[in-house]
Amino acid sequence: MKRISVDIGGTFTDCFFVWDDQYVEAKALTTHHNLALGFNEALDLACGRAGIDRETVLSEVDSVRYATTLGTNALIERKGPKVAAIVTHGFEDIIPLSRGRGYGEGLDYSMQQNLPAAERPEPIVPRHLIRSVKERVNSAGKVVAAIDPDDVRQVVRELVNAGAEAVVVSLTNATENPSHELAIQEILLEEFPSHELGAIPVLLGHQVSGRKGEYVRATSTIIDAFLHSIMFHALSQLSDNLRGSGYERPMLVIHNSGGMAQMNSTDALQTIHSGPIAGVGAAEHLSTETSIGHVISTDMGGTSFDIGLVPEGGVKHYDFNPTIDRWLVSVPMVHLDTLGAGGGSIASYDRIHHAIKIGPQSAGSNPGPACYDRGGLKPTVTDADLLLGYLDPDNYANGYIKLNPKRARFAIEENLCDELDMDVLEIAWSIKDGVDEQMAIGIGKELRVRGYLPEDFTMLAYGGNGPLHACGVARHAGIKRVLAPPFSSVFSACGAGNMRQLHFHERGVHITLYNATTRSLYDKYDEFNSVVEELEARGREDLVRQGFSADEVLHRLELDLRYGNQLLTQAVALEQIDRMSGVRDVLDVIKTFGDVYSHRFGASSAAPEAGIRCSTIRVASYVEGDVVRFDPLTSDAERTVPNNVGHRPVHVNSSGEAIEVPIYDQSVLVETSLIPGPAIVTTDTTTFLVEPGWRLEPTRQGAVWFLQD
Repeated sequence: MKRISVDIGGTFTDCFFVWDDQYVEAKALTTHHNLALGFNEALDLACGRAGIDRETVLSEVDSVRYATTLGTNALIERKGPKVAAIVTHGFEDIIPLSRGRGYGEGLDYSMQQNLPAAERPEPIVPRHLIRSVKERVNSAGKVVAAIDPDDVRQVVRELVNAGAEAVVVSLTNATENPSHELAIQEILLEEFPSHELGAIPVLLGHQVSGRKGEYVRATSTIIDAFLHSIMFHALSQLSDNLRGSGYERPMLVIHNSGGMAQMNSTDALQTIHSGPIAGVGAAEHLSTETSIGHVISTDMGGTSFDIGLVPEGGVKHYDFNPTIDRWLVSVPMVHLDTLGAGGGSIASYDRIHHAIKIGPQSAGSNPGPACYDRGGLKPTVTDADLLLGYLDPDNYANGYIKLNPKRARFAIEENLCDELDMDVLEIAWSIKDGVDEQMAIGIGKELRVRGYLPEDFTMLAYGGNGPLHACGVARHAGIKRVLAPPFSSVFSACGAGNMRQLHFHERGVHITLYNATTRSLYDKYDEFNSVVEELEARGREDLVRQGFSADEVLHRLELDLRYGNQLLTQAVALEQIDRMSGVRDVLDVIKTFGDVYSHRFGASSAAPEAGIRCSTIRVASYVEGDVVRFDPLTSDAERTVPNNVGHRPVHVNSSGEAIEVPIYDQSVLVETSLIPGPAIVTTDTTTFLVEPGWRLEPTRQGAVWFLQD
């Protein structure tokens, strides 16, 4: 296996390079103006460590995989084209009304309760760029009012004259009959041919999302249109860079569904959060291979702190109606909770609470934290870590970045000391302890709302800053076992290397598996099977188009089910069933649903007597591939405390007094070592802080256990 996997984050570009049995990790600063530059720098560093030149590598690797947060950042910054929308006549206000929930979606619970301060987000499609056409298709897919081509042409010209740079077409019930959306697309291409100057992208709602629900389908398509050109140009830039260096295969892009595909089979919407989700995929793979039980994955990079949940058995949680930024969408996406708490998160003064506020704003990679000495003037978590003695200013990121403690001190003095009447080191400790507590609260909330206890989980601490803050986060969260996984500083990039090519296709349906009124079971098997066959065919077509044979494609059937008129819908994966041919199959689906529901909500919570309804049929189509193998995480070797390479004054509590702490280099990360806290281990790519009351026990492949004494 020879492959390159890259996770382009807001601050660092991580590279995980596999060359047969050799695994190499490397990092470089993200170059936002040209992502290829940061990629080249990280790859050159990895190639140098492997002793192979870049041209040889790119001419021989089997794949290059990209995960990126570029789309996420563009959405936050609202950097994109002017998007217009065409809807069914009478439904012009569906998008602005946002189901009456636009004030709260995408905000945390406390902000959702603060109605006097509630504000709708700045719309991606303003009201004056929404137009309607006279047409109607009913819920059964029958055309009630035919479309008028002249009406469509008039609407299209009005939108283009108003400055539209991309057009979304999202008509009522188009998932049941897309003929009118396709007709509008044809008229648009006639008016503005794709081969001529002035052509504009046209995105159809039924192609982006196959589920019912006008609002969520429209918002999904709008976000896709908003990010389309940004992602196309950025990823094309990366692809051209690979071509220029001798790489001749298609570039692969990681999806937020937990799979990946070539660029020609990727929607811009699917790239949102793809980097952190690759880390959740790596956590799932690690959990499956090493049987470490329940896992909470935590990725602390330079910009954010991402939390993923992998219960025992390696099954990820999915959101089928996730909120992206401030908008509800209808795309299957691995569940992820993101906090604005990373190494570059800016610490500011909160006047209301007379306290320090950390994030969500980040210094990013340019200018970066003040201590990077690149023009940053705001204090960050990394500045606090440096002043507390955790970081070696001459050996940060393998000496790639020289840190300036004077700049870090100046940033805290200028921005916080006068306001808080505290000295610099007291504030630095408050920043460090505060961000640890903030991340622990996020973990506790994520676990408890799903019925889990933090003490039952192993916390995976990865990302560039994960091992540095692992003990502090676990201490606040009540977690007793922390694992810095193999290749922890580039673990998300490692996860991208394990992804398989996968596509989800789904269709909204109205199926009653058990009718409580008539006490009858569903019996329209041919109707159900025809939908499944259609979705499988679409997934097979996607993968065949990318060079696989039809025989290689595998499928997994999933249904969204609920009891009676409950609002809660539960996704159920059916591993043993792909068609319905009789009563036994229906009963097997009902039993599987009951087992999943009871496991999540309690043994007595299932209520089949209320009826069982299916709202979505979903098919995951995928191809298996080679994966990175993880070594066992246990060892019988006798452990001893190794020799340190020096001491450094470090602040390990709120007393304000520094103590001399032993410093180790990465040579001690072998399975015969035991490192009691307090201690610091500095490696080429990250720093391990062992707080008092904890000990470090390395295993194989660079994986390290943090265990409480």
